[in-house]
Amino acid sequence: MGSSMFSILILVLLFAVMYFLMIRPQKKREKETKAMRASLAVGDEIVTIGGLCCKVVKTKDESIVVQVGPDKVKMEFMRWAVSKVVKQGSGHVEKASVDDFDEVADAEKKEARKSKPKRMKKAAVVEEVEEAPEVVEEVKEAEEAVVEEAAAAAEEVAEVAEEAAADAE
Repeated sequence: MGSSMFSILILVLLFAVMYFLMIRPQKKREKETKAMRASLAVGDEIVTIGGLCCKVVKTKDESIVVQVGPDKVKMEFMRWAVSKVVKQGSGHVEKASVDDFDEVADAEKKEARKSKPKRMKKAAVVEEVEEAPEVVEEVKEAEEAVVEEAAAAAEEVAEVAEEAAADAE
């Protein structure tokens, strides 16, 4: 009788250890995640479970509307699709990094390109081509290779057509 009580006690202790090491921490994480998803607000930068980085534009009961990319495309996601909040929307000031300055400089360059008249854009393209003659050489070589392959393929098609015509007679 003592050995059966001992084996029951071991099973109870095993379940207690499993509860404290596995089940309880998992429930705690689920509770924190649920609270994070419930506290989403407009302006928060988030990452979805699919890895999409976006900014919350509008919140609804079960879903959120986010904007993605420089074109500011808006999409609707369910709240459960949010993996984590990267940056809180309001009241949170962050120091600017070197990458931020690089992004601003790139955006200014793109804007400057857009505002040029067409003839200046064409002149800029011509200058870029003149600055990179080796690229032009590579393009010409690739074009010649494609023409040669097309000619060889045309000859093969002609041979097959001749054989088919001979077989038909």
